[in-house]
Amino acid sequence: MIEIKLPASEDLVRRLKVGDIVYVSGIIFTLRDRAHARLLELFKKGEEPPFNLREGGIYHCGPLVKEKDSKWEVLSAGPTTSMRMEIFEKDVIRAYRTRVIIGKGGMGKGTLKALSEIGAVYLAYPGGAGVLAASSIKEVVNVFWLDLGMPEAVWALKVDKLGPCVVTMDSHMGSLYVK
Repeated sequence: MIEIKLPASEDLVRRLKVGDIVYVSGIIFTLRDRAHARLLELFKKGEEPPFNLREGGIYHCGPLVKEKDSKWEVLSAGPTTSMRMEIFEKDVIRAYRTRVIIGKGGMGKGTLKALSEIGAVYLAYPGGAGVLAASSIKEVVNVFWLDLGMPEAVWALKVDKLGPCVVTMDSHMGSLYVK
């Protein structure tokens, strides 16, 4: 078992290879289509987002959450299909130097090239295991951009050993999806 603690160094991430089983701990940020688009709009304007993705992790997820006693509680946090983010991901990785992308179903050539350039990995998390993922979430640290709607908002989640995840795209141009 390999545990990635976020923020993660480039050196650590470059040691990972396709097929490695990893668990992720630290703060991850859920990002879906609309949040990716907003991030790139901010970058083009030279503006910073209200959260820091540098050496951090993105989780392609729209968690099911409820508010309880003035705190957010995550009920389910399964991954969403990552290929939808392919049009954005390469640019987000390059702009924000994100080290870990977690999702399901893989991504394409543009993302693979950016992973190699920056020193990042794509991890596949099992689809249908949203309750298992939620059990790894220790706290909702913050939520950003609720104006996008709950599933599209950016949820900052403190996770402890989120996994098992499989490295399916690495920083050495290794991929289970791209030939």
